[in-house]
Amino acid sequence: MVEVSDDKSRLDIDLVCAWLKESYWASERPRELVEKSIAHSHCFAAFVDGRQVGFARVVTDHATFAWLCDVVVDPSARGIGVGKALVQAVVDHPDYAEIRQVVLATKDAHGLYEQFGFQMIPHGRWMAKRSAAYQIS
Repeated sequence: MVEVSDDKSRLDIDLVCAWLKESYWASERPRELVEKSIAHSHCFAAFVDGRQVGFARVVTDHATFAWLCDVVVDPSARGIGVGKALVQAVVDHPDYAEIRQVVLATKDAHGLYEQFGFQMIPHGRWMAKRSAAYQIS
């Protein structure tokens, strides 16, 4: 059974950094930035038999907007519902019950998020400005 907690004291930062290093979106994110992002976000960790097997974080103003990001699952725990448990914990969390819009970006996990009501955002309204120092493919 997968347990999800938002108690940051239970996070294994070394594991989170290792998983993010293997991701397509944060492979070059230094540990200092991972730690800073965790400090300023609402974080969720998934555990199986007491061992951390997943991570997700939410960046929010706690009123109108939330961004679900950095959802990662240990390769050894994929396919047993860890990602689903993390997303379910986020969408069920009372802090996000009145949030007007929760957004996320994914290259390859649309099916997972669609199960929880996420839909593609039509192009046209959303814009982004990236730092010249930050490049992502």
